[in-house]
Amino acid sequence: MGNRVAVLGAGPMGLAAAHELLKRGYQPVIFEADDRVGGMTAAFDFSGLTIERYYHFHCTSDTAFLEMLEELGIADRMRWTETRMAYWYRGRLQPWGNPIALLKFRGLGLLAKIRYGLFAFWCTRRNDWRPLDRVNARDWVLRWVGPQAYEILWRRLFEYKFYHFTDNLSAAWIWSRIRRLGRSRYNLFREKLGYLENGSDTYLQAAAAHIREKGGIIRLKSPVAKVHLRDGAVHAVETEGLMERFDRVISTVPLPFVPRLIPDLPRPVLDAYASVDNIAVVCVIVKLSRALSENFWVNINDPEMDIPGLVEYTNLQPLENHVVYVPYYLPGDHPSFGQPDEWFTERVCRYIRTINPELGEGDILDVRASRYRFAQPICDPGFSSKLPPADLPVEGLWVADTSYYYPEDRGISESIAFGRKLAVMATSC
Repeated sequence: MGNRVAVLGAGPMGLAAAHELLKRGYQPVIFEADDRVGGMTAAFDFSGLTIERYYHFHCTSDTAFLEMLEELGIADRMRWTETRMAYWYRGRLQPWGNPIALLKFRGLGLLAKIRYGLFAFWCTRRNDWRPLDRVNARDWVLRWVGPQAYEILWRRLFEYKFYHFTDNLSAAWIWSRIRRLGRSRYNLFREKLGYLENGSDTYLQAAAAHIREKGGIIRLKSPVAKVHLRDGAVHAVETEGLMERFDRVISTVPLPFVPRLIPDLPRPVLDAYASVDNIAVVCVIVKLSRALSENFWVNINDPEMDIPGLVEYTNLQPLENHVVYVPYYLPGDHPSFGQPDEWFTERVCRYIRTINPELGEGDILDVRASRYRFAQPICDPGFSSKLPPADLPVEGLWVADTSYYYPEDRGISESIAFGRKLAVMATSC
């Protein structure tokens, strides 16, 4: 039992923790409720195409991800593509994402354009996030770009991503998202993003195969019922009524699940987990016979469209057909989150035909929707001091989820880096 470590969750963080445990001479036993590895990066069969339920892309700064590819021997399957952005505003698709596009943007005055350009430039050059930790993001953006640019370029993006959380977000968190994309440029005018051949499933299957080959265990369709504690230490993991002894447990599942899985944690720790809000997502994926546009990323400001944007994935990774992702981010208690899939897919198909009227109903080959209740933690001002440490005051227990990347946004590379960090913690005691 001494070298066996239970890992809860087989997403990128759990897989990375298991990978690092094996390097350090420990045997990971991964418990995953789903029937496949990957969590939000998992793939599904989209009428003959294996593709992710939720889109992912990579930046040149994703060091932890790129290092993992090298260790797994699949770095040669990484590809980089020059991508484009656009903004749908006033019924027009306008280029976006570089200084020339900003200067030509219809709807903004010259002063607003100058202020926005300075803001974007400053975000990509800044390195220290701590002074922004307790700053309100909405006020911060508004102060920099002014009311006109905020109204046209930011307000609806905030409101259709965060709803009633919009006025209580950390500026450090928003800044990190701007910086990551800004630093994916190899000059002021050109952006380069990456993908793996056959998508994230290439990484997931290689990681899972490596773990099994080295003696790790992955148990799919094995939801954990409870982590049992005894005398201030980890005692056992219970699944479907079966008890299995472990003296080390690493949990990578979303924090809202932790109070149910580990109810005997100290009350202040449980309260801290309960205080973290999460946004849900319903992500619609559409397969088209021809392109919607030439852009990878399209931000949207349209009173007739209740979405912040869409991603035309095949303008990053070429596929036989054209694939578009349209995420609906919603609070979990929002009435729309309970709507059937058809409610979302019908709206998305209508929006797509609005953006490109040349697309007919026959051009839509297939459309699906996936939903996830805890898609993104909400990071409010002062978030850095809100969470308990991942190394809890319980012997043999480490708990984290994507909240712990703060101020970085959730992403595969961040998951890998923190998963490895958890394994180091667990084997250094």
